[in-house]
Amino acid sequence: MLLIPAIDLKDGHCVRLKQGDMDQATVFSEEPAQMARHWLEQGARRLHLVDLNGAFAGKPKNEAAIKAIIKTVREYAEETDTEEVPVQLGGGIRDLDTIERYLNAGISYIIIGTAAVKSPGFLADACSAFPGQIIVGIDAKDGKVATDGWSKMSGHDVIDLAQKFEGYGVEAIIYTDIGRDGMMGGVNIDATVKLAQAVTVPVIASGGVHVLADVEALCDVQDEGIEGVICGRSIYEGTLDLASAQDRADELSGDLIYEEDEE
Repeated sequence: MLLIPAIDLKDGHCVRLKQGDMDQATVFSEEPAQMARHWLEQGARRLHLVDLNGAFAGKPKNEAAIKAIIKTVREYAEETDTEEVPVQLGGGIRDLDTIERYLNAGISYIIIGTAAVKSPGFLADACSAFPGQIIVGIDAKDGKVATDGWSKMSGHDVIDLAQKFEGYGVEAIIYTDIGRDGMMGGVNIDATVKLAQAVTVPVIASGGVHVLADVEALCDVQDEGIEGVICGRSIYEGTLDLASAQDRADELSGDLIYEEDEE
């Protein structure tokens, strides 16, 4: 189980929102690149970036901060003589040229959310042009998909849409329960498992992680196809320690592998 720190970017700062509300933003760092380094030092194996302004504007708005983070990731890898940690990015990505620019700059995975729902042909083209590097983000509430920075609800069913996107060749699906995001009320395990069981590509959980027990609960069901979980407010406010939580997840994953070998 991969614990993935989220770095949400608003006006060049690292923030966290409550339920996607831009008016409920808490600034955690004026220097997102320094925050990225902090999570790398805590043992992060992947970083999750979101251009919040871009998500609402429909075009990139925090490129300078994103490039500074990529530079920091590279420098950290050189200093520690380790491989670069993959970085995934979403928010306002609506065309192939933007995807190519970000991938060339050093982003490993591009997350397509609203555009996947509104322009499925674009998602199909992206998967074809950049195989293995496109992740789809499905944001939902009560089983229905939300778009436009969670400001609009669509009539699409989560599982129907996920299976459609899987057919296009997405690398993974990030599933966010927007009713829980930023609220630290626990992950929607049942909905996440239901989605993971309905597709063959890996699912990354998002929204509601609060304490170690939430991570342990996800580890219990990871064999359903849940590869990781995005951690936000919990690691910023200290209710979850990233390093020790990842160690615990590794321990539980090791136990799972051992039990399978025994069988």
